[in-house]
Amino acid sequence: MIAPRRFLPSVNSLLALEAVERLGTATAAAHELSLTHSAVSRQLKVLEEQIGVSLFIREGKGLRLSLAGAAYARSVREYLNDLARASLKVKASGARSNLNLAVLPAFGTHWLGPRLKSFMQLHPEILVNQSTRIKPFDFESEDFDAAIHFGTDDWRGANHLPLLGEQLIAVCAPDFADGLPLAPGDLFGKPLLHLESRPGAWEGWFKAHGLDAARLRGMLFDQFAQMAEAAVAGIGIALLPEFLAVREFQRGRLVAASSGYIDVEGTYYLVWPRNGAANAPLSAFLQWLSQSGAGLKGA
Repeated sequence: MIAPRRFLPSVNSLLALEAVERLGTATAAAHELSLTHSAVSRQLKVLEEQIGVSLFIREGKGLRLSLAGAAYARSVREYLNDLARASLKVKASGARSNLNLAVLPAFGTHWLGPRLKSFMQLHPEILVNQSTRIKPFDFESEDFDAAIHFGTDDWRGANHLPLLGEQLIAVCAPDFADGLPLAPGDLFGKPLLHLESRPGAWEGWFKAHGLDAARLRGMLFDQFAQMAEAAVAGIGIALLPEFLAVREFQRGRLVAASSGYIDVEGTYYLVWPRNGAANAPLSAFLQWLSQSGAGLKGA
């Protein structure tokens, strides 16, 4: 339910408040908004009268925001940004339906992205929007139809469709060391790059090769793409998933630092809210994943 209109100021008044707070003066705000100084002042006065709270402290011919005014201006900026994003989404999609996906950045770029073309050709009436989310979130508070999740089927309140099992390989720049690929034991003492969301990945890699390793340290990254770039720059050795490593091998930027791929625990899933039926765009996407074979573990 929308609040009573008496609590909903005009967009022009809110634009004036936001500009004054951000730029510091009504004169600068007037210049940015292509208004006169008096027009901005009137908008601010109307806003104060409607809210019933003093938003500004007048000092001679100048003014500055009160604590209440500054806090309100920050909230207004969030509202204006949300309004702009919603308007852009409608403008971009036109008459088409939207499918809003939260994706893991590397997986979205290197695995999902190349496959989306066939879905879009099959369903030109659906516009697929993607935003990055690294950690699970509450679907009720975020405007997403589905998300990509890595790990186990433990996203609370969500359905899970397995997409891909994880395989990792140790990679480095072609000139990182002589005699590549190295024996697994030769990686001890080399600079190893780590991913925040995969603690213990290197220990698991060494264990898979019959070697004990503990408390391995090195540079830490929050995304595969950043870690891959560090490896390209010769900073260290990275563990990358197959879908990303293959791309870098094809480009000649990275090579295998040691033996081939190893299977690790964890699966990439498409997840969507369990409560309520899937909307038409999501239903079409789920059907396409199942029929195309893209939604099968190990595909």
